[in-house]
Amino acid sequence: MILYVTSNKAKISVKDNTFVIEEGDLIRSVPAETLDSVLLFGKTELTHSCIRNLLIRGIPVTFLSSKGEYFGRLMSTSHSNIARIKKQIACTADTDLRMKMAKQFVCNKIKNQTVVLRAYQRTHKKKLDDVFTQLRRAAANAVSAENEESLMGYEGIASRSYFQGLSSIIHPDFRFSGRTRRPPKDAFNSMLSLGYTLLLYEFVSVIESQGLSAYAGFLHKDRVNHPTLASDLMEEWRAVIVDRVALSLVLGREISIDNFVLDEETGGVRLDNTAMRKFLTKLEMKMKTNTNYLQNQMAPMSFRKAIGHQVTSLVRVIEDRDPDLYNAMVIR
Repeated sequence: MILYVTSNKAKISVKDNTFVIEEGDLIRSVPAETLDSVLLFGKTELTHSCIRNLLIRGIPVTFLSSKGEYFGRLMSTSHSNIARIKKQIACTADTDLRMKMAKQFVCNKIKNQTVVLRAYQRTHKKKLDDVFTQLRRAAANAVSAENEESLMGYEGIASRSYFQGLSSIIHPDFRFSGRTRRPPKDAFNSMLSLGYTLLLYEFVSVIESQGLSAYAGFLHKDRVNHPTLASDLMEEWRAVIVDRVALSLVLGREISIDNFVLDEETGGVRLDNTAMRKFLTKLEMKMKTNTNYLQNQMAPMSFRKAIGHQVTSLVRVIEDRDPDLYNAMVIR
């Protein structure tokens, strides 16, 4: 399980093989053997014995501000595999292999965006012919792209068209003019930013647990302190997981525009405590949901487990230097 702690006054300790979370008068406990990772929002205190126990067990801890801004991670190095990382770096330096993997990430992302948008378009009876034409054209151009710059250009065109379609479907209170970040300028974008941040570092944990580096990728350009491989792999999942969670909350009227706060200092919009809890609960439910509509899937599995399978297939790509071994996460 994933433990989310959003209280600024929380304290986590360990006792008798159990992690104990104290939030004011509320005390809850989590058996150590059931815990996979911890996400802390705000000023949570960890005891020394708790930190030591987390490291021994290989349970990663992600630290975020109360607004969902990422600060850093606590993680054991027990899964480090320098031989595999050297192979990974060699693969990312192989121009042909790098381009083949980058095309898979972009094309699969556009396929998933199209499936998600079409499902909501049918339900809400919106006419989005121009949007779907742009998505088809961007996907076709991505397949034949000659370099990374043009490939990313087609990805950008597809994303702008996709978000244009999403905005026309949701309630007017949540409509937006495009993707904004650092800071997000509207309520819907604030949910996307939070969700993408959490998904990114979920990928970082899985990648590092399989002996790879999250900082050497194929599609995104290397940047200091940015986990580019995690960014690559999560492209296929953005629409499927995060966007669907945000859409479900808005279209199901589970969340109100009044649950969002304007930060006068930055001009950004953030979720209040109620919205944060609702979003985290919905996101975790999504990650635990069993699905059987992934391509090449032999049996139902949770989205979280599917992410593990995706990373495992990338390990095979790197070990054998064969991009055809990659098991894409494409929904039907």
